[in-house]
Amino acid sequence: MTALLYLSTVLIWGTTWLAIAFQVGDVMVEVSAFYRFALAAFIQISVMLILGRLKWVPLSQQKWFVLQGLFLFCINFLFFYNSAIYISSGLIAVVFSLSTVFNMANNFIFNSLKPSSRSLFGASLGITGVCALFWTDLINGDWTGSNITGLLLAICGTYSFSLGNMVSQHQQKQGRDVLTANSYALVYGSVTLGIWGLLHGYTFELELTTKYLGSLLYLAVPGTIIGFAMYLRLIGRVGAEKAAYSTVLFPIVALSLSTIFEGYNWTPLALIGVGLALAGNLVIFAKKKSHPVKQSALT
Repeated sequence: MTALLYLSTVLIWGTTWLAIAFQVGDVMVEVSAFYRFALAAFIQISVMLILGRLKWVPLSQQKWFVLQGLFLFCINFLFFYNSAIYISSGLIAVVFSLSTVFNMANNFIFNSLKPSSRSLFGASLGITGVCALFWTDLINGDWTGSNITGLLLAICGTYSFSLGNMVSQHQQKQGRDVLTANSYALVYGSVTLGIWGLLHGYTFELELTTKYLGSLLYLAVPGTIIGFAMYLRLIGRVGAEKAAYSTVLFPIVALSLSTIFEGYNWTPLALIGVGLALAGNLVIFAKKKSHPVKQSALT
């Protein structure tokens, strides 16, 4: 079951980065994100109600669904969608693989789980790999350039995603159902995106093209409803740090698609960067001695 969850997550999320790139166009990216999660919320809650699976959760516990919605279905994708304006979908996927590093850091901050020296070495390799991908811009010091802007946005989105992992991990330790938690979180996330759009005066128009509508539907159903359910269930089974191992394979799928559809240009430095980023993740997840799990500090 765990292997199936890994494989499904990799195949689904490895392809969503290109679909996000297809959303960049006439419609404001924030509005596209709103449509994605509003549609996902409507479909998921409808199915849950029909199946009698949606559980009522007391208002005192809703704060966790609010946090999960903000970190997993709002803030992170505001960053990712805007990042897609500046850099290719494949590069965003490589940056996203740093979620293993952020999960490790956040597990230390919130759960007092100290990373091993092997994990720290792997994190160093991963960060070095991402730096290599953007080395030309970093060495030139052009921090206002489009590539650096895309990099920083992707990093912020990845850290927000990691915080969402911590919230979901805590929720599952408290015995809360993944699908119920996602249903509430999707509502909070999409409502927040809608309010964001209204406050900024965005027009909620739709791009009536096969490319836009097709990618929107793909992102809403497989990319959100199915993908997040599988990934968060994986977190419940193996923990946030091990679940993020699936991100090792995201860049391979995403960069392959980016090369075909976006014309991503492979340079020797890019090959080295991707190799280091993937190697860093593999080092982090190399077999190591188990440590007793401490009680979560989140309450």
